[in-house]
Amino acid sequence: MSIHKEVKKVTTNTLLKMKANGEKISMLTAYDFSFAKIFDAAGIDVLLVGDSAGNVIAGYETTVPVTLEQMIYHAQCVVRGVSRCLVVVDMPFGTYQSNSDIAVASAIRIMKETGGHSVKLEGGEEVIESIKKIVSAGIPVMGHLGLTPQSIYKFGTYNVRAKEELEAEKLKHDIKLLEAAGCFAVVLEKIPAALAKEVTASVSIPTIGIGAGGDCDGQVLVMHDMLGINSEFKPRFLRQYLNLEKQIDVAVKQYVADVKSNDFPNESESY
Repeated sequence: MSIHKEVKKVTTNTLLKMKANGEKISMLTAYDFSFAKIFDAAGIDVLLVGDSAGNVIAGYETTVPVTLEQMIYHAQCVVRGVSRCLVVVDMPFGTYQSNSDIAVASAIRIMKETGGHSVKLEGGEEVIESIKKIVSAGIPVMGHLGLTPQSIYKFGTYNVRAKEELEAEKLKHDIKLLEAAGCFAVVLEKIPAALAKEVTASVSIPTIGIGAGGDCDGQVLVMHDMLGINSEFKPRFLRQYLNLEKQIDVAVKQYVADVKSNDFPNESESY
């Protein structure tokens, strides 16, 4: 019997058991009630309320402008649609990097005001004090290494990270620090598959890959990319399961035509 089918409610402990059992973890982003409800019912293990909302919802070029209030709002919407899966909420840029007291206060606000189950933050050794403080406050933390989009201005590119030995060694070091600090899982974004395989085997906590190969303990995609709502973004790691942009375009054009021709509403659609 798979753990995924067995549990009525996915917790951080469920994910640890899934890794130990060799069972892959499915994760998707969500930003509102309606999609969260559909994804939860479809059997997703983890929903990430991503600061990618800045890109796909707000139309920002990067995730940097996203505020704590915006993340809280999106997380409140998602949590109302969920009955089974684990909800992870991204801590936005500026809420944890500079000061561990600000970090724990921000994480407490997220937990109290949203009903979410955990928070996620980017970085390794640089943010370890913030992680320790948040965990010691009783809040589960998911880490995020490799390409960390909040640091895009430092990187200057969205290219694959940790291809060079120095950065790869730092990532190996950082994931051990995250595990020791109490993170329950770590996202690995856009790193070589061989490195992801090595670090996944080196820790007891699950790794969730995005552009990090098939040997991670789970996978995550942004819902707008996976469903083909956002057609401009086509990286190698993305598998597009639908082309909703095209389907929605066809449907809306038909609606416009039906309204203009007075075909809609017809007699059976009227009172």
